[in-house]
Amino acid sequence: MAVDANQRKFAPVFVLGSPRSGTTLLYDMLLSSGGFAVYLAESNVFNVLGPRFGNFGSRETRKQVLNAWSNSKLFRATGLSSADIEKRILEDCRNTGDFLRIVMDEMVRAQGMQRWAENSPEGLLHLPAIKQQIPSALILHIIRDGRDVAMSLGKLKYVRPLPWEKRQSLLGAGAYWEWMVEHGRRHGSLFGSDYHEIHFEDLVSSPQQTLNEIGRFLDHDLDYERIRRVGYGSVSKPNTSFSAESPNAGHSPVGRWKKGFSPQQLAKFERMIGPTLRKLGYETSVSPPDRGMGLGLATTRQFHRIFFEAKQMFKRSSLIRAFRPTLTAAEIDATMLAEDHPPRPYREEEAATSLHTTSPGMSK
Repeated sequence: MAVDANQRKFAPVFVLGSPRSGTTLLYDMLLSSGGFAVYLAESNVFNVLGPRFGNFGSRETRKQVLNAWSNSKLFRATGLSSADIEKRILEDCRNTGDFLRIVMDEMVRAQGMQRWAENSPEGLLHLPAIKQQIPSALILHIIRDGRDVAMSLGKLKYVRPLPWEKRQSLLGAGAYWEWMVEHGRRHGSLFGSDYHEIHFEDLVSSPQQTLNEIGRFLDHDLDYERIRRVGYGSVSKPNTSFSAESPNAGHSPVGRWKKGFSPQQLAKFERMIGPTLRKLGYETSVSPPDRGMGLGLATTRQFHRIFFEAKQMFKRSSLIRAFRPTLTAAEIDATMLAEDHPPRPYREEEAATSLHTTSPGMSK
């Protein structure tokens, strides 16, 4: 059932997408618009705490979750104390969604805001659980040209090479982008008017027009000039993996692939990922639409997808969970730097400062 129109302006928002697709920029724009609780980090609740602890039904499990989380940097970024959430976590928390909602609702209350947002990109892989456990959630899926995403993922060495590959490849990064986007669109299509897609390129080239579209979906005023004045996080400090580029030099994050791919790399990439690129409205430049990817590329693509699915099954397995040690705060913090979760470095001093900043238009 869709979120009631009268409650839409208070509904939590999940900003999701393949890593390196602009989730951080869009999320920080929402925070800068006013009315959203300011949390300059990715909670990793659904993609770390959920798979690691499983069902939160027992009080002992909830104690373990609370202990690990309350000692982590990700929790310190909330500006809360463990006492602020302990009672509700121990008494009312039954699943991952309950945990996230309790923490974020307390941030909303403490900061005098009207709603909260979350932007852990891998949450895209947990859409059914998110919507089941937080029925009021609105899902914003931001999609970026897979060629630019692959270049950025490659720069970060984000996708592990297959066992027989010598190093990470653009093809592997492209397969990961395609797998993530398809996963998000497949499940998002079940949520009707509570799911909305935008393109990163539109957000960059026509920010106010795109923000107006998003604002109608969220029932929230998104004024680009106000967002730029407040400028939380990546709005004023671009979250780029291409650190040599200067924002003041007029660089554009759109179309880097045109210089970053060799002709041979581009031909292979577009033969493998081209159909999905075209389906999403991106023109391909090398491979004719009617040319198949061939057995070799089809095999490479399929093996990568099998590997990605197997990895998710492994993380969610209750049998594997039973033999893993209890999650610690140090392990939670390590996810911010690990290969699977590299998007944005945590800035504790920025998070602490932001809690004392009042943005134009924020609810009091």
